[in-house]
Amino acid sequence: MIAGAGRKPGRGRRVILWRHGQTSWNVESRFQGSTDVELTETGIGQARRAARLLASLEPDAIVASDLRRAAATATELADLTGLDVTHDEALRETYAGVWQGLTHEEILGRYGDEYAAWKRGEPVRRGGGELESEVADRAAPVVLRHVDKLPEDGTLVVVSHGGTIRTTIGRLLGLESQHWESLGGLSNCCWSVLGRGARGWRLLEHNAGTLPEPVLGDDD
Repeated sequence: MIAGAGRKPGRGRRVILWRHGQTSWNVESRFQGSTDVELTETGIGQARRAARLLASLEPDAIVASDLRRAAATATELADLTGLDVTHDEALRETYAGVWQGLTHEEILGRYGDEYAAWKRGEPVRRGGGELESEVADRAAPVVLRHVDKLPEDGTLVVVSHGGTIRTTIGRLLGLESQHWESLGGLSNCCWSVLGRGARGWRLLEHNAGTLPEPVLGDDD
């Protein structure tokens, strides 16, 4: 497949932010953070299915977190498109200190006040780790740097993690950090799409797992 072949001109640049496939810690509801957990067999299957759909969107470039769950997900798309994957540790998931490896119930039981403050949108170093704004500080510039290398109507696929994707979307949309939680989470191997418009970035799709349909209406 030739990257970008048959693309509709004038669409503008797009960024597809794709979450990795399922891991055993996802199944166990354990907070992964920057822990390097591999995909399950189910996760590999999810990545292969999603890669077939994303390949049809004719991406021009792929950049991924260097953690194994994201890197393996990205490989499935690279194999179909012939594109190289650029790995960048700045796209890793939020480092969450002592929360990492704990189940949701364990976090609530041991750090309930901290968890509640985070959910209220307060700046919290979960488990003594990173602030969400610090994650955006490291991840968003990577995305923008690769966007700048795209052709005029090019598409970048960013393979990363749920929290990092949410904070990056929030930063690129210009939302205040206390509102980033209003962006719902991504299911395993689902993605969100940002498009560059006249007034900046727009969220075109969120938590998608199918190919997009055209927007027919007065708000396009």
